[in-house]
Amino acid sequence: MSGGEVAGILVAVFWAILVSFLAVALARLAQTLRATTRLVADVTDQAVPLLADASTAVRSAQTQIERVDAIASDVQEVTSNASALSTTVASTFGGPLVKVAAFGYGVRRAVSGRREDAPARTDSARTEPAKAPGRTVIVGRTVPGTRRARRTRGKKD
Repeated sequence: MSGGEVAGILVAVFWAILVSFLAVALARLAQTLRATTRLVADVTDQAVPLLADASTAVRSAQTQIERVDAIASDVQEVTSNASALSTTVASTFGGPLVKVAAFGYGVRRAVSGRREDAPARTDSARTEPAKAPGRTVIVGRTVPGTRRARRTRGKKD
C-alpha cells in the first residue's frame, strides 16, 4: 500500500463516520419534527374550542356591560330626580315646619318656666307672677341670663 492509498482509506473512514453522525442527527431531527407536528396539532385541536368559548364569554360580558350601563344611567337619573325632589320638599315644608317646631318649643319652655317660677298663693290677692329670672325666650331657643339663675332654680337645661 502506498501513502496515497492509506490517505484515501483514512479519508473514506472519516467520511463514513461523518455520514453516520449526520444520519443519526437527521434521524433525531426527524423525530423532533414529528413530535412538534403532533404537539401543534393537539394544541390546535384544543385551542379552537377554547377560542370559541372565549369569544362567547366576551360577547356575553359585553351584553352584561351594556345592561349595567343602562341601569347605571337610570339610577343616576333617579338619584338626580330624588335630589331635586328632596330639595323642593325641604324648601317648601322645611322652613315653615322648623319655625312651627321652634315656636312650639319656645311656648312649651315659656309655659313650663312660668309654672316653676310662680309663687304659691295663700291669699286671694291677685298678684302678677314674677318673670322668669335671667331668661329671655326667643322663638326656637332659650337663652340663659346668668349661671347663677340656673343654679338657684336647681334645674338642668
